[in-house]
Amino acid sequence: MSFFLDSLLAAFHLIVGFDAEVYLIAWTSLKVSLVGASLASLTGVPLGLLIAFTEFRGKRGVLLALNTLMSLPTVVIGLIFYGLLSRQGPLGDLGLLFTPAGVSLGLFFLALPLIANLTIAAAHGLDPRLALTCRALGATPLQQAWMILKEARFAVICAIAVGFGRVISEVGVAMMLGGNIRGFTRTLTTAIALETSKGEFELGLALGMFLLIVAFGVNGLLFLFQRAK
Repeated sequence: MSFFLDSLLAAFHLIVGFDAEVYLIAWTSLKVSLVGASLASLTGVPLGLLIAFTEFRGKRGVLLALNTLMSLPTVVIGLIFYGLLSRQGPLGDLGLLFTPAGVSLGLFFLALPLIANLTIAAAHGLDPRLALTCRALGATPLQQAWMILKEARFAVICAIAVGFGRVISEVGVAMMLGGNIRGFTRTLTTAIALETSKGEFELGLALGMFLLIVAFGVNGLLFLFQRAK
């Protein structure tokens, strides 16, 4: 018990003392996660609305594919993108492997099916008369989408928050596509795994506390939004 308390105190001192390595790792993790989650949101929310309110051939297959991708192990996603981005892969000329951009690309693909699926669920939870009323009033497809998005805004923001939580707490994709390079692609989760294995429990604990702070911040923003609704 004394070991854990001493480590917790040392981790707290690293954070309040603005340890350069801790904050660089945290910033790198936030940067790649925000880029990946933002791209997934900008793509997944419109995609989810389109799938929810459009009838087309193969719709069930698309839904099945999204559900499958949502439960796909992250190391498999990392493996696929490693093959695509490696020097011998079809996207190797882009030079994205072991870069923050490459990590963000993998995180984008990781969050996309989750955000799209949750957006579909949010759209299906609305009153079906809403879309009919919009059409009856002569609203354009873009205006209909905007009205639907306004009605489902809390659920959609929750979907985005869940997507962000998934990518910032991810290890497999960040490790395989970033290479855990110090000062460049090392994220909170990969650093925690590395430092703990090296016996640097205090640093790993400090990084874990940062993850908790981020999770608390995201949930706090959701709470404030719900109260203001």
